[in-house]
Amino acid sequence: MSGLHRTFSRRTAIAIVIGNIIGSGIFMKPSLMMQQLGSPWFLLGIWAIAGLVTLIGALSNSEVAAMYPETGGQYVFFQKMFGDRFAFLYGWAAFAVFNSASAASIAYIFSQYADYFIALPRFDAATELAVKLHIPLVGDIFPLANIGVKSLTVLTILFLTLVNYRSVHTGGLLQRVLTDAKNAAIFLLIVSILFSGRGDWSHYSESIPRRSDLGLIGAIVAAMSGAFWGYDGWNNVTFIAGEIKEPQRNLPASLIIGLLVCFVLYVLSNVAYIYALSPADMAASKVVAADAASAVWGSIGGALIAGLVMLCTFGAANSNSLTAARVTYAMGQDNRSFAWAGKTHERFHTPGNALWLNAAWSAVLVISGSFDMLTDMLVFVSWFFYGMSALGIFVLRKKYPDHPRPYKVPGYPILPGIFVLFTMFFLGMTLYQDIVSYHAGKVPVINSILGSIITVAGLLFYKKTGRTKKAGPV
Repeated sequence: MSGLHRTFSRRTAIAIVIGNIIGSGIFMKPSLMMQQLGSPWFLLGIWAIAGLVTLIGALSNSEVAAMYPETGGQYVFFQKMFGDRFAFLYGWAAFAVFNSASAASIAYIFSQYADYFIALPRFDAATELAVKLHIPLVGDIFPLANIGVKSLTVLTILFLTLVNYRSVHTGGLLQRVLTDAKNAAIFLLIVSILFSGRGDWSHYSESIPRRSDLGLIGAIVAAMSGAFWGYDGWNNVTFIAGEIKEPQRNLPASLIIGLLVCFVLYVLSNVAYIYALSPADMAASKVVAADAASAVWGSIGGALIAGLVMLCTFGAANSNSLTAARVTYAMGQDNRSFAWAGKTHERFHTPGNALWLNAAWSAVLVISGSFDMLTDMLVFVSWFFYGMSALGIFVLRKKYPDHPRPYKVPGYPILPGIFVLFTMFFLGMTLYQDIVSYHAGKVPVINSILGSIITVAGLLFYKKTGRTKKAGPV
């Protein structure tokens, strides 16, 4: 991976961690989570537990990231842990399921909120339904639906891809600016609500009936999935490990500091929402952050929150564009079928081909609209690989006990062991809930199984490809 230069500072790496995590989740998920849980204290507890579990995962990843600070992140880690086949499976899933779908969904939300300020064009209902594509096991998609929002989404993806294609420095600088702005804006929102005097702390003593179709464990698992979606993207900084200055120090620091900042902002945001809105009002809200802001600022609150969501999602989209293509790039370094994506731009020193390949697939998902279902599968598939990454700590400790470890996960083997066990529980319960919902007719497909099928399909592709070179020494 020597074609890419180490240009990212610790500050930029921290901005990338925060930028990848904070998108739209904190503005949209708390309402659904309140419906599922029915209790303000359960809601805060789920956000706190999800944050702590994610932090344990980050601590575990930090040990491997410091051992192998190479571009590609978890793709490289899995090569060392479980071999080329499993690494390719991860790279395939990252490209086909969670990285591209995440980029599409984040940019789509940015465009949806842009529609708040500028009425984007769309066809009449009959025209939107005139073109229909049926995908077995997925359902019907309508490419012409909401064409104005989709067009702006594609333009946003292409613009950010162009920025990161032409300059690593400019992409990193843009990320720092956007992250600083979003942190300041969210902090201002929290402070303005909590010190407005227009809320009521008695909301914390209230509760509402949780959703009748979920038992207590089911409600917790469902809400936990929402919180994990809010924290997702924390490991993307490892994708650019080969471009970070002093990675043995700056990678673990950026992961830990970035996650702690998000943890504090997420918990305090929910504290502010509950102070401004009763549990019943939160559960009924479609845009909980906007409703909480309106309780403080009046009608202008909706516009301010729309602008804040646009800022956060634009920053997350840039961070995703900057980092996600590095996995495709790493695959291209090793695999004949992706060799074109593994080339470094001679002038810009960026993974240019991988950037455009990821952008093209994300654009396809946007136009088709199928990315909505892919994002439902995102948490399940990504957390399988998170769990395997933590399990790989034990594998590497046994396979290479004498390999230099600039950073060691604290509390080994307890902390990574807890993370692995929690991941097994979470995946098992998610699969169970998906099957129950499918048999009850609430969803058209079992999302976790469909995501697994798409992931395993990568093995069929792997059989027809081959490595372009042998893996380097560990």
